[in-house]
Amino acid sequence: MFDQEDSDLGVVMGVVFGIIALVIAFVIGLGVYQQRSVQAAAPLAVAEGVFVDVAEVGEPLVKIYFDLGQIALPATAPEQIATVLAALEAAPEANVLLSGYHDETGGAAVNAEVARQRALSVRDALVAAGVPEARVLMRRPAVTLGGSDAAEARRVEARVQ
Repeated sequence: MFDQEDSDLGVVMGVVFGIIALVIAFVIGLGVYQQRSVQAAAPLAVAEGVFVDVAEVGEPLVKIYFDLGQIALPATAPEQIATVLAALEAAPEANVLLSGYHDETGGAAVNAEVARQRALSVRDALVAAGVPEARVLMRRPAVTLGGSDAAEARRVEARVQ
């Protein structure tokens, strides 16, 4: 009779330990899957213009001013892009850090998107001029509202650092 109870207890304990092992394996597998998906998405995120967390160093090298509601590069942009290119050539280890700003007109969500699109326009111009995408970083400024002067506020700042 005791042999029967020991046998039943052994089966129950085997099932319990098996379930525990499966749960542990599932949790580990899920963690590995999530980490790999984050690593695989990282290059794509940079290509799509996701912001990075990099501190701004010094004053901006150039400020590119945009017209009201516009995301297309202004006529003065080629000169400013050339200034950035020259600075990047002089410092081959440096990157360019872009930050887009906006004025007070329009809604907050629209303004944030316009500031992002302006920074993407500058990034695309730099990449088209031969700067590797990995050297063009975009940073969301702590305050995207560019200041009290509306024309001054609609800008993208570029820092080579």
